[in-house]
Amino acid sequence: MIEIAKTTGFGYTRIIGELRKLGIKNISRQTVRNILKEEEIQPGPDRTSDSWTEFLNRHGETLWASDFFSVKSITARGIRDLYVMVFLNLQTREAIVTESTYRPNSAWVCRQTKMFTEQTRDREKPPAILIHDRDTKYTKKFRETVEAAGMKTNPLPKASPNLNGRCERFIETIKLECLNKFIVSGKKHLDYLTNEFTSYYNIKEAAWSRIICRRFLRSPMK
Repeated sequence: MIEIAKTTGFGYTRIIGELRKLGIKNISRQTVRNILKEEEIQPGPDRTSDSWTEFLNRHGETLWASDFFSVKSITARGIRDLYVMVFLNLQTREAIVTESTYRPNSAWVCRQTKMFTEQTRDREKPPAILIHDRDTKYTKKFRETVEAAGMKTNPLPKASPNLNGRCERFIETIKLECLNKFIVSGKKHLDYLTNEFTSYYNIKEAAWSRIICRRFLRSPMK
């Protein structure tokens, strides 16, 4: 057990799995923990029991999510759908909203992705992972664009809407607090509205984060 922990850095659950392969079955997770603690061995993260919250905490500011939403627009040709692409940092909640389009094809998605990578590449902690759902607009060309920028794509499992909940929450917010209050009249109008609201939203989120940090630092240690 001790040798397994030293050479692999496995978590408790994987160590138990390896012991069972060796025929050692009557051992609990607590026993493994106690033995390793006595030897002052700290195993690595237990990947087999990794939770979504632990994944978010581990990657922090380098983890971003992406999603799409559409808005009805009045045009000379009648009512048409305009599509927008959103990038959201899952720790800071910073949002980046792209220019809209009537034709959300692969070429448009790749252009918006390049815009996102150019806007964030010079940061102290640039994006490293981009999660997204299984929308068909996330094509092979999109994945190649992301990888060319030095990031990894992480397609979410099917039928798992909660895993991209923070991005969807931003979309709900921008619609309820801004877009639903206007009659959108074309691409230029929608781009103006989304840009103005996103700037306001990011300032508000940054201010709220500073307030939370100050309260935490001022709170007495227990």
